[in-house]
Amino acid sequence: MTDSERTTNKVAAVTLAFWVTKIAATTLGETAGDLFSMTLGLGYAVSSIILVGLFAIALGFQLAARSFRPFLFWSVVLLTSTAGTTLSDFMDRSLGLGYAAGSTIIAASLAAVLLAWRAVEGSLSVESITTRRAELFYWVAILFSNTLGTALGDFLADDSGLGFLGGAILVGSVIAAIAVASVLTRWNRVALFWLAFVLTRPLGATFGDFLTKPTDSGALGLGTIGSSAVLLAILIVSVEISRRREDAV
Repeated sequence: MTDSERTTNKVAAVTLAFWVTKIAATTLGETAGDLFSMTLGLGYAVSSIILVGLFAIALGFQLAARSFRPFLFWSVVLLTSTAGTTLSDFMDRSLGLGYAAGSTIIAASLAAVLLAWRAVEGSLSVESITTRRAELFYWVAILFSNTLGTALGDFLADDSGLGFLGGAILVGSVIAAIAVASVLTRWNRVALFWLAFVLTRPLGATFGDFLTKPTDSGALGLGTIGSSAVLLAILIVSVEISRRREDAV
């Protein structure tokens, strides 16, 4: 491998702050995706084209960066979540695949990406990603995982009968169990990471819908604009706190 293919580690360290910020970003991705497709009336297809385009631009800056830049990194994560929302809704609703079929297709796609990553790089660990190729696999996997998480969240909220809050509580409980398993067991840490990573998205999706959907559907009815603004502020503060802690180390 040539030196030009090697990079410094430009992804966030997996700490408690990482998971808090990830949940904030995925929840904002749900409300912002609905803002584009429904509140602004752009529809799922047009919104997906716009958001995937923005993701590609942000990813270009991320790949070109010479070091870890927290706000750039989390901007790309946010765009994978927002684009994942509209892509999933386009597949499930516009194409009429439904949540179960849509989730199956996206899950198979994510599995294919992870298997290819494992075969090419020899590991799925995100502790130290120092090649351009691994970085590309990382971001493609995140895009698919956030798209899958949207479909799973919608399935839990709409088809399972749990509702928005019930779905969020269920997924949150599973994530908590994974956290306990990572501390008390010797289960594969990489597998636990990706399982938790995927599940933070349906947690954000169901909680985001709980914030924005009408009250007659069992939600709070806060709307996409106000909810997105508050969540964006929370995300910015979370990233800034993490940045300052890293600078202080």
